Amino acid sequence: MVSNAEIVIIGGGISGCAIAYNLAKKGMKNIVLLEKDYIASGATGRCGAGIRQQWAAEMNCQVAKLSREFFETAEETLGYDHDIEFKQKGYLILAATEEEDKQSKENVALQNSLGIDSRYISLEEAKKIVPILNTTDFISATYCKDDGHLNPWHTTLAFAKAAERLGVKIYTHTEVTGIDHQNEKIIGVQSNKGYIQTDKVVNAAGGHAQVIGEMAGIELPVYSERRQILVTEPVAPILDPMVISFSKDIYCQQVPHGAFIMGRGGENEPRDLKHSTSWDFLEKMTETALSILPDLKNTRVLRQWSGMYNFSPDKQPIYGDVPELKGLYLAIGFSGHGFMFGPATGLLMAEFILGEKTTIPIDKLHISRFEKGELIEEASVV
Repeated sequence: MVSNAEIVIIGGGISGCAIAYNLAKKGMKNIVLLEKDYIASGATGRCGAGIRQQWAAEMNCQVAKLSREFFETAEETLGYDHDIEFKQKGYLILAATEEEDKQSKENVALQNSLGIDSRYISLEEAKKIVPILNTTDFISATYCKDDGHLNPWHTTLAFAKAAERLGVKIYTHTEVTGIDHQNEKIIGVQSNKGYIQTDKVVNAAGGHAQVIGEMAGIELPVYSERRQILVTEPVAPILDPMVISFSKDIYCQQVPHGAFIMGRGGENEPRDLKHSTSWDFLEKMTETALSILPDLKNTRVLRQWSGMYNFSPDKQPIYGDVPELKGLYLAIGFSGHGFMFGPATGLLMAEFILGEKTTIPIDKLHISRFEKGELIEEASVV
């Protein structure tokens, strides 16, 4: 392993790999990425891998739109020799209450003003898009045909391989054990495989972001909470878009090879960073799914797993530097949506680190917003 680096990126999920790729593409040399397990082994590889632009907060809409535009040509741009399985068949978001219906109308107005092609639709229209949908418990829906779903493994590997071709050194199974700083400046990173001198560190550690913060002596305003997910056997195609209900706490998608992937939150989910699962999740998940998509009743569940949502106080990402520790940069707090924001995260963070004007302004996503009380909470989160 090298003993010094221009920058060390901690975390081998899509955020870390995309940041490494964009920095290298812009000409930075001697970039090191450290991953304690294997590429996409954390939150990225455990996520539902949907991408949507239908948000309630303007910054989330802008970041998501920038990422969606990249995903549409990602294979060619990254020179990847495999299919990243981009199924761009939309997101159907269901409103079950008058409050959700009102929020849906406001969301669509915001999204349309930002150039996002979303629509507020009736249940009759929703039924045409998803014929197997049971609309009994719902009032209305929104739909955006440009949203979709990708394979998180191949997408992240595409970034990682492209970064390596540009000279980035990626060390897997290399766990960061300490971050050294002196006179309020980063000076190095300690790992289980050696020490790297550097004056720049990017915390892109996903569910372990706060742990990395503690190593640097910084208390970050984020926490990680378990979220569970399951996959079924493959069946014939019967569902095009991702189907979401915020009040029923469910997202459900049929992936290209035919399996259904679906997930939800839950009350009192643990924050112990353990990837545990529960029978309670399986029971509630199947009950909710069948109430919305009853045709799945004979579909067999193959397995279930869990990952981490790294929540910020306003459920929007934290981008930028840390004023009290020079050389520490943050790409954290995605609140379950780090994968879909990955391309934008990579570009915006690279621009910020290099002192360039960012493609979209990200000052509203700086960590200082929490001290200033400048929060606009994201309402559209499963």
